[in-house]
Amino acid sequence: MERAAYERLRWRSIRRGMLEVDIALTRFLDEQFQSLSAAEQQAFVELADFEDLELWHLISGQEVCEDPRLAPIVAMLRKS
Repeated sequence: MERAAYERLRWRSIRRGMLEVDIALTRFLDEQFQSLSAAEQQAFVELADFEDLELWHLISGQEVCEDPRLAPIVAMLRKS
């Protein structure tokens, strides 16, 4: 991912309405995002577009991620 696109994604991750989601996404971006494949990075971008509450329910384990493309990223977010 090009640097400008990464910075826009980081800005979107930092400026969430829910602090817990903000922290989870930003930490993941800083620590693991660059090591992901292009497909995994795209899955993260899609997750970043979710509403905060829906995303929090996935990250916290309150909901199961049914999408097989997104589930591995959700699992990584839960561990980070």
